[in-house]
Amino acid sequence: MLYYLFEYLDKTLDVPGTGVFQYITFRSGLAVLLSLMISTIFGKKIINFLRNQQVGETVRELGLEGQTQKAGTPTMGGLIIILATLIPVILLAKLDNIYVLLLIVTTLWMGTIGFIDDYIKIFKKDKEGLKGRFKVIGQVGLGLIVGSVLYFNPGVTVRKDTQRTNILQQNNEVMISSVPLEEKSTATTIPFFKNNEFDYADLLSFIGDGYETWAWLIFIPIVIFIITAVSNGANLTDGIDGLAAGTSAISVLTLGIFTFVSGNIIFSNYLNIMYIPNSGEMTVFISAFVGALIGFLWYNSYPAAVFMGDTGSLTIGGIIAVIAIAIRKELLIPVICGIFLAENLSVVLQVSYFKYTKKKFGEGKRIFLMSPLHHHYQKKGYHESKIVTRFWIVGILLAILSIVTLKLR
Repeated sequence: MLYYLFEYLDKTLDVPGTGVFQYITFRSGLAVLLSLMISTIFGKKIINFLRNQQVGETVRELGLEGQTQKAGTPTMGGLIIILATLIPVILLAKLDNIYVLLLIVTTLWMGTIGFIDDYIKIFKKDKEGLKGRFKVIGQVGLGLIVGSVLYFNPGVTVRKDTQRTNILQQNNEVMISSVPLEEKSTATTIPFFKNNEFDYADLLSFIGDGYETWAWLIFIPIVIFIITAVSNGANLTDGIDGLAAGTSAISVLTLGIFTFVSGNIIFSNYLNIMYIPNSGEMTVFISAFVGALIGFLWYNSYPAAVFMGDTGSLTIGGIIAVIAIAIRKELLIPVICGIFLAENLSVVLQVSYFKYTKKKFGEGKRIFLMSPLHHHYQKKGYHESKIVTRFWIVGILLAILSIVTLKLR
């Protein structure tokens, strides 16, 4: 909203200084500051409101140290993250940008699913919350929307051969040639490979001529799978104070760097990466989201004054997945979101191995003392703040490795 106001003041009334709102970097900086202020200043009011409404966490007895002290801690704190993200975005971003609109829809969609889940747990006294099949239906629904928009919307294009783009500078103005042309594509990026572009449509090349028109049959299911997997990974990671918010902030900040360079013709040309027109506007959303996550950590760090609940964790996973897909970096998710992957795999391996050994030997055995992975280290006697700090360090290392892939091929 403010973007359009200042655009009017600049172009119509020629008010000095208002043109600064045209710069993504300026609006991104404002978005971080505003989201931090909202999440820290108003976060306390939201926490008090949740406490007054008796929106407290019901803790299951798992034999973990310090677990019983957390009973009654306000949950649904994901509302802080959502509000602190959306308010700056609505004020500062271009709301007619297709990528920003997708992220807003994702935030509201996944936030609603998580809110319903938390509501059932708290007010209906059902510890299982929303049935798993309904969660999956919601995730698949979002995947269908995101996949369809990215595939069919004419505003979603790429420019792959950026090295052929002629960039000239005359009289302090950057001139960009019209060649190569922007095009609709289902191409993505394979990390660590020199010729690192892969088109999902090629998987249907066996059909023969015109196979590209059926690429949506591959692309949309992949989008659905990624959104479902990452949102569930974030949900599993939300188990101890500050873990999900901290690791997510690191992952989102990394994606923000990729988004900025992918949406900038000069940087994408220099790095020889896929240029995605109009995607740079997502940097404003990402900046607000990072600020909201860091601000939430003010209250969620050990000992937590509030938990994000599924309202926050499902939203975080959905947003990360959509950003990665939009900038064609979804195959890098196992590295960027390595913590989520490890938490997911620990549960899958634990359950699978238990069922296998029970069927074969009549008694189920476990690989980990407890899953997800962070609970394994709690069982081994590590304090949860030490576990969180070390997971953050691993997350930072994975983030650096991800950024290095821009040149390391």
